[in-house]
Amino acid sequence: MSPAQPAATHAFPAQSPIAAETGAQIARLTESLDSAGLWWLSGYAAGLARAQGGAVAVAPVHAPADTAADAAERGRLTVVYGSQTGNARRVAEALVAKFEGEGLPVRLLRADAYPTRELKDERFLAIVISTQGDGDPPDDARALVEFIDGKRAPKLPQLRYAVLGLGDSSYPQFCAIGQRLDARFEALGAQRWIARGDADLDIDTVAAPWSATLFAEAKDALKAKSPALTLASVTPLRPHAPAPAAWTRERPFAAELLANLPISGRGSDKAAPYRDVRHLELSLADSGLDYEPGDALGVWIENPPALVQAMAEALDLDADAPVTLGTDTLPLREWLGRKREITRLSRPFVATHAAHAGSEDLNRLLAPDQREGLAALMAGSQVIDLLREHPGAWTAEQLVEALRPLQPRLYSIASSRKAVGDEAHLTVAHVEYLHGDALRWGAGSHHLATREEGASLPVFIERNERFRLPADASRDVIMIGPGTGVAPFRGFVQEREVTRPMTAGASGRNWLLFGNPHARTDFLYQVEWQDALKRGSLHRLDLAFSRDQAQKVYVQHKLREHGRELFAWLENGAHLYVCGDATRMAKDVHAALLDAIATHGGKSAEDAADYLNALQAQGRYARDVY
Repeated sequence: MSPAQPAATHAFPAQSPIAAETGAQIARLTESLDSAGLWWLSGYAAGLARAQGGAVAVAPVHAPADTAADAAERGRLTVVYGSQTGNARRVAEALVAKFEGEGLPVRLLRADAYPTRELKDERFLAIVISTQGDGDPPDDARALVEFIDGKRAPKLPQLRYAVLGLGDSSYPQFCAIGQRLDARFEALGAQRWIARGDADLDIDTVAAPWSATLFAEAKDALKAKSPALTLASVTPLRPHAPAPAAWTRERPFAAELLANLPISGRGSDKAAPYRDVRHLELSLADSGLDYEPGDALGVWIENPPALVQAMAEALDLDADAPVTLGTDTLPLREWLGRKREITRLSRPFVATHAAHAGSEDLNRLLAPDQREGLAALMAGSQVIDLLREHPGAWTAEQLVEALRPLQPRLYSIASSRKAVGDEAHLTVAHVEYLHGDALRWGAGSHHLATREEGASLPVFIERNERFRLPADASRDVIMIGPGTGVAPFRGFVQEREVTRPMTAGASGRNWLLFGNPHARTDFLYQVEWQDALKRGSLHRLDLAFSRDQAQKVYVQHKLREHGRELFAWLENGAHLYVCGDATRMAKDVHAALLDAIATHGGKSAEDAADYLNALQAQGRYARDVY
């Protein structure tokens, strides 16, 4: 800061859920305001929040000298969530709302906003965290998990903690991060408040009782320690009409399918699988739904009818017979078609079927030392394959109860609202393959790819606050999106082009790295990218078509090839984004980024990792991987 500049008088709190860069801008904007101006601004902001239908979370007001240790000593519950797709966030928000409803002191923080220096003073802590891929934390929780796991973590004899892990039991490392944190807190001397919960895709069956148990255990402790607190009272600048009920995951909007267009072609190599990629356009007219580039569209899907019928026949069950589960009675066909996951295997179902079939082979795969074999089975087989290859007797009721509830599918939105109006565009790869002689499909992609224009699809918006364009339009962006991972970057480029003429200093450049097997058949949105280059809305395009030459070339190879320019862009303040496959691509790209930073930044491997971690902490390295 130069001597001519006054010191900022309104320091932005480190534990805020707002990104660091946005926080710095807010701090600069508010440093010239007096107390009257700040109160006016707080009311204006509260009014905006209410207009968006958001809940108002009011925090206790304390004297300036009030420290984290003071607040913890009085009995405040801190709820921290780490979420990749929004599920952990939803559970954490519901938990906090329950405590707020009772007037109990509680705060909610995303994992990357949690100030680790406060951990030593925490008295009551609840963590809701998902596990991704092969036992990885969600991107917003990587730094916190590393801190808690590392040597710098303090001893925590004063802490009572509770952990809820979210995961998918079709992966071998089911809820591994929740289990890891639970064990680590215990090793640090903390007291486990309630037993850890491990929630599968049917989250509420575990999350609801876990939350209820925590609330019952915690409310007396918080009441006993908490004196009466003065609550901040915020009056909106002007009255607002009650916000209309938003369309949500539980109450989706019926969107009309306007277009379903193939954007990949058949190659001359008949031995190679045909990659059917679709561009879908859905109408959001009259919904009131809004989204930003980086958000996802949730779609409630149905299972393929042919697969439903095949399952009933494999078990010699009547697909039209009524089945009652709880208070719901539906034909078996409806349960399997619209209510249950039948294209994804889970470990619990494999174990249950092993008992029904009396299969020694399946029981062997369930042994702890056979993790890789079980993972291969679940990755390469669907429920119908298990039923046919290991026959066993099931009743319709047993089958419905054993299968997991059908979940909506999330797709990165491939458009900018400002560019396309009341529409949302998707890029969907139709999963279709042979298992032996039988055709198999991915439930979500098959449902979407086979819908005709005019069809109605139940949809909702899934926010992704971690995957946003920089607020400063003068910043460059680097977008790495092979395959359908390019989808959100179509929205990014559209957004930057539309807003550039209206934004002062919008000089930021856009660099896209895209890869796929073949240029002739798999160059998704080729004409759009080429036109964007001509117009100057896309400044650089690097392509990696892996099978168009003898030696395979992927986007990570292009990153290493152009490492000098990459590092120069980053040093100049560029934001870096990665979207696509988490299992291989994201890890290979991350390794290539580390190599480029180390090589062209003159850094050690450890310093390069710190550099990339710092970018992530600043909100300048974001990933949308699945």
